[in-house]
Amino acid sequence: MPAKNLDKIFKPKNIALIGADGNKGSLGFTLFDNLIDWSSGEVFPVNPDEDTILDTETFPDVKEIPESVDLGIITTPASTVSEIVENCGEAGIPGLIIISSGFSETGKQGEELEREIDKIRQTYGMRILGPNTLGVKNPSIGLNASCTEQMPEPGEITFIYQGAALASATLDWAITAHFGFSSFVSLGNMLDVDFADLIDYFGRDPKTRSIFMYLESITDAERFMSAARSFARTKPIMAVKAGKHIDSAENHKTLAGSLATSDEVYDAAFKRAGITRVDTIEELFNCFETLAKQNLPGGPRLAISANSDDSGKIATDALVDQEGVLASFSENTTEELEELLSQSASVENPVNVTREATPSQYKRTCEICLDDENVDGLLCIYTPLGDLEPKGTAEAIIGLKEKAQKPILPCWMGGEKVEEARKILRQNGYSVQSAPELSIKAYLYLNRYARNIERLLETPEELPIDRTPPKHNLKPMLRKIANENRNILTEQESMKIIETYGIPTPETRLATSPQEAAKYGSRIGFPVSMKVQSSGISKKRKKEVGGIVSNLNSKEETSDAYEKLVERVQENCPSAEIDGVIIQEMVVDREIELIMGSRKDPIFKTSLIFGKGGSDATYYRDIEVGFPPLNQTLARRLIEDTKVYNHIKESEGDSDVLIRKLEEHLVRLSQLLIDFPEIEELEINPIVKTEDKFIAMDPEIVIDNDVVQQKHEAYEHLVIEPYPRKYVEDWSLKDGREVLLRPIRPEDEPLEFELFDTFSKETWRHRFFGSMKDVTHEDMVRFTNIDYRREMAIIGLLEEDDKRKMIGVGRLIINPDGDSGEFAVVVGDPWQGLGLGEKLVDSIIGVAEDKNLDYIGGTVKKENTSMINLCKKLGFEIENENGTVKAVLKLRWR
Repeated sequence: MPAKNLDKIFKPKNIALIGADGNKGSLGFTLFDNLIDWSSGEVFPVNPDEDTILDTETFPDVKEIPESVDLGIITTPASTVSEIVENCGEAGIPGLIIISSGFSETGKQGEELEREIDKIRQTYGMRILGPNTLGVKNPSIGLNASCTEQMPEPGEITFIYQGAALASATLDWAITAHFGFSSFVSLGNMLDVDFADLIDYFGRDPKTRSIFMYLESITDAERFMSAARSFARTKPIMAVKAGKHIDSAENHKTLAGSLATSDEVYDAAFKRAGITRVDTIEELFNCFETLAKQNLPGGPRLAISANSDDSGKIATDALVDQEGVLASFSENTTEELEELLSQSASVENPVNVTREATPSQYKRTCEICLDDENVDGLLCIYTPLGDLEPKGTAEAIIGLKEKAQKPILPCWMGGEKVEEARKILRQNGYSVQSAPELSIKAYLYLNRYARNIERLLETPEELPIDRTPPKHNLKPMLRKIANENRNILTEQESMKIIETYGIPTPETRLATSPQEAAKYGSRIGFPVSMKVQSSGISKKRKKEVGGIVSNLNSKEETSDAYEKLVERVQENCPSAEIDGVIIQEMVVDREIELIMGSRKDPIFKTSLIFGKGGSDATYYRDIEVGFPPLNQTLARRLIEDTKVYNHIKESEGDSDVLIRKLEEHLVRLSQLLIDFPEIEELEINPIVKTEDKFIAMDPEIVIDNDVVQQKHEAYEHLVIEPYPRKYVEDWSLKDGREVLLRPIRPEDEPLEFELFDTFSKETWRHRFFGSMKDVTHEDMVRFTNIDYRREMAIIGLLEEDDKRKMIGVGRLIINPDGDSGEFAVVVGDPWQGLGLGEKLVDSIIGVAEDKNLDYIGGTVKKENTSMINLCKKLGFEIENENGTVKAVLKLRWR
């Protein structure tokens, strides 16, 4: 369920506290005491055994409350909660917070209680936070619907968490530091409301500028990713993930499957969604303040200004250790610093102004560093040393923040002597640390977030690949393999699949005799390699049983090697049925060996990996994890984030061509994984560089036989909705010109810019309800790089004069309630009056039907009579509003 009815939990008008208690120290008393001063509505205590609590009349049952109630808070024992939830449903209470514990966290009996409550919830359409939650704090409206008395100041950060101890520590820190929150939410067991719901809700909340999360687990990865991707471009989302652990390699049948840990899959998911991961709780607190008070950096290059040599070196070491970049000053910067500072000063980065510097010199040093185009941010370090006074130095740099667009991170080292200076800086909007390592961490997190946003805003290039290869013949092959009670494909079977998707493989033949082996070796061209083929011998075991021979240079060697290999394998593995021996082109020059593969994660489903391959892949563990679908940009980032990327760039040949080939192969692999939910694991290791191309050696595919034999929902094996090809359609304008209708892709950004150039002032006003303005790259990314779960844009493409043109767009955005959507259509001026507008509206209706919406609506200007008449023709009801018309089409009656 989307963010429906969550206002009733976070901004209620009236509250019923079921389990309110007059006994001081009890949970019911603490909650009522926290709520009693709430001034935005009434609180009704419910307790059949007490007449009054804290001089307030109680009610025996929620159904006895004379006024409507938005939120019910339950604190009673777990065994009583189901009946109370039923009563709340009958009383029409739409939101519940179940504070009570004793549910799934305790075992099977508690799980059964949760299932019972969930059935009742679904019957009445209620939203439930918890059970086993500490509750909610909303400082802006003075709402403390939680078990803890502390109330932070109002702020702009929402904190969502699992874990009571962390909440208490965070609150204590926030109150001490006078740090505010817009909301403070404990999720509990997530019977209903989960991280995805809250990202959706607070992503739209105008009082929330950023979202921080402490999470231990995710219940619905698809919705989590969808929600985070929707809002990460506009609101920073940062997370601490608890429970890092290494998977056991025994759980996976391929090397590719065992290389990536569950924690690395989480890392990849956060990166794909635009979430910045923070490693520790201390760093999370650090990020709270830094993000709230600092500008984002334009890059990783940091300048360091200090009044001692030691502190500058410590900061530099911390920066380099964490893979940051020490800025290189321009010649002009070093000249200005030489003129400003004494001869004993160091004017290279890190700058040492020395103990003799004055506050004004320190300030001017900072200004010079910030003015350098090679600098993205500045760390100002002060140590209690020499004549430079802490308070005066702090006061000197206060005004820099207003002028600079770059982040400035003051670090005033020391204790009591510098505390007043720190206080002055904080009061003037700075995030201040006491150790340079903390400042460095904070800066790099800011940069990581800025880089995440940059990636989300990148426009991918078109790649020359076939996304619809002839794949249907492969499905019967998988069913046959499953019917033979096999789940590991032979090398030839695996090759057939990856070759179908255009990933190049070496020339290969299957020989069943020494004579055939010699013949095929001669045809392929020596040297060749030889590998046993047997459904009973996996890729891992071939070497163990003596089933691989390399570097055969003649017919005689090949014939002789065949006989010896078969004899050796039969001796070492007598139960295996040998189908023959693979004779394969030998790739001699293996300058670079890479690995590509995939595995299914229990939470994030099908993931793919890329990195350094070969026999030492496990030793180096230089891999990155991604998720299908990939496009050119996502594939490029997957490659760039590995260490082996630099090796590829420095290798022989055109590195740009090589990188482009790898991008194509990764996108092809992504499409293969989209099309085949049957694949449990896949490994191509190594994929070898040869001159200007890469060849996939030794592929192995493991299938899930249960999935092979069953029907399944489309794309249920993916955490991100792939390109919806079912909406692709050929159509013709009234003048006979053929148009391709299809969903929009991120690669379409240049085409949509060209479409916007065809709009007259009237067309713009009818579509965007205002005067024409420049459309930015960021605007266009929001139009083209969409989440197909949440919205759809159908475009019309026309081929004219060997050029593709986007001539119109129909768009549907699903509302937060998940039951309805808003639509809009625009056609470029040269193509208006040719029937495309009607066709696009009809296509959008079809999408809304497919997504099971109850109704769709669109807002139309009154003077746009052609659109109003079109909507009437298609069955929309027309409602007049203030200066506009609302066109509504009901699709379902429930």
